[in-house]
Amino acid sequence: MNPGMVLTEQWPDEAATIASARRMAERLRRLPVPGDAIVHLHGDLGSGKTTWVRHLLMALGVLGRIKSPTYAVVEPHHAQLPTGELAIWHFDFYRFTDPQEWEDAGFRDVFATPGLKLCEWPQNAGPALPAPDVAMQLQWTGDSSREVLWRALSARGEALLA
Repeated sequence: MNPGMVLTEQWPDEAATIASARRMAERLRRLPVPGDAIVHLHGDLGSGKTTWVRHLLMALGVLGRIKSPTYAVVEPHHAQLPTGELAIWHFDFYRFTDPQEWEDAGFRDVFATPGLKLCEWPQNAGPALPAPDVAMQLQWTGDSSREVLWRALSARGEALLA
């Protein structure tokens, strides 16, 4: 797969969402630096971004309650992989109205460290937000079904979608 190439998935139900998250967890474990990636998640409110992230975090072994970062903006997590501890940050930039908020929050330092960064509503964070390895676009296709378009935007993203 070449960077920019698109992979499409159909999620007719929550079981398909869980299966997708588990596949991504396995792919993240196989990276040269396991889990070190940036994923941007796009989709309407209620399209399933946070639900997919919760299933991904559980598949990676995150224990305890997994809260939505809607009000906190970021929720940090840790998972124990065979290669060591994986730092994970789940961001929700929905409430950002000015890209300067990203700079003011000090997130540049977080993105400079290794680990998994999962970013909902990345367009609200502005141009300072680092480019993703993978972008996910969720779209409703029925009452509970969704179509998911994955786009690899780096060599690491290519490995995640291969």
